[in-house]
Amino acid sequence: METISSIEIKDNTFARQFETTIPEGLITVEYSLQERKIFLTKINTPEHFENENTIDTILKNILDNTIEQKMRVVPTYPRIVQFFKKNPSYKELLPPGIRI
Repeated sequence: METISSIEIKDNTFARQFETTIPEGLITVEYSLQERKIFLTKINTPEHFENENTIDTILKNILDNTIEQKMRVVPTYPRIVQFFKKNPSYKELLPPGIRI
């Protein structure tokens, strides 16, 4: 199993996105911040990139960091909503009233 620490993720606050470079190119997860909540709005991957495990690892890393910062997460992008459905342990990050 791939370890989460093997992927370095940079928080580009100016562009409001998390970034990681892989051999195929750059993966970004766009976000916006509002009142102690982070809205995960989009995932951008290199063309023809389909490694779901890498995307899951990146999302887990971002969410683990969000837990440390005591923030709530609002997933607005379908692939991120799908991740929450597959990983119910992260549902505690959702704000009250948000159901997935």
